[in-house]
Amino acid sequence: MLLLCLILAHLIADFYLQTDEMVVDKMKNIKKHIGHHFLVNILVLTVFYLFSFKEMGVYSGLIFPLLFIVSSHFIIDILKIKLLDTIKISNEENLKRASFFIIDQMVHIVLILLAGQLFLGVKLSGISDFFLNGKELGTVNSVLFIGIVIILATSVSGHMIKILLGSLPNQLLTFEGKYTFKNERHEADYAKNHTGNRALTEEYNYTIFSKHDLSRGRLIGYIERLLVLVLTFYSAYPAIGFIVAAKSIARFKQMDDRNWAEYFLLGTLTSMFIGITLGILLREVLT
Repeated sequence: MLLLCLILAHLIADFYLQTDEMVVDKMKNIKKHIGHHFLVNILVLTVFYLFSFKEMGVYSGLIFPLLFIVSSHFIIDILKIKLLDTIKISNEENLKRASFFIIDQMVHIVLILLAGQLFLGVKLSGISDFFLNGKELGTVNSVLFIGIVIILATSVSGHMIKILLGSLPNQLLTFEGKYTFKNERHEADYAKNHTGNRALTEEYNYTIFSKHDLSRGRLIGYIERLLVLVLTFYSAYPAIGFIVAAKSIARFKQMDDRNWAEYFLLGTLTSMFIGITLGILLREVLT
């Protein structure tokens, strides 16, 4: 239960307490980000120390694991930022960025498990029993595991897909129309003393595009992956095809644009892959 709570705390601090502004300039906001991790981890470890680990002492049961988790997270984030600055990955190399994101999260999870092994007496060998020997998690652990999977299927996978796809290209914006405005100014006094009509004409041209609602698309992606996860858990694979069909119908007219079609296909296939993978994982652990 403790390790699941620590993993859940890590995901909350990384994907809910960390704002988009903090992600854009992570080095500037690194102290605030680490502060979030310190708060959620001290909350979890304090609760477990008071109810389960008092006999271990305050250092082994609270202070050492807290310092280990927070300091290791700080070191990994600093190294990641420095490494990305050194490699200088271009905006087109989204696959490399997504790979760094996955490796970063995996290292954090491994270090949380290591903290449990070193300081809290949690045997890592017991974790394999849930996957290899079919050992039951229990009600509380099952709820925690489901919560982790839901976060992975929504915020975590959404962030990874956003990195993989990159920003929406300008040519994929929706064309709304082109408008022309004219402003004419006639000087009547000029016509009294001179022949002809003196006038000033100004013309303004506007081309209107509308950006796609990214928040709405993000919500659609969350619901899509959760539906795929549930359908996979119950082995209702044919029903997944209806989700793909519904998305294709909604975007039918835009499929004529090859750039849009490739963008849409990459996002959909990635989303489906994550949903199915997490659904299989959830089924193998809980059943």
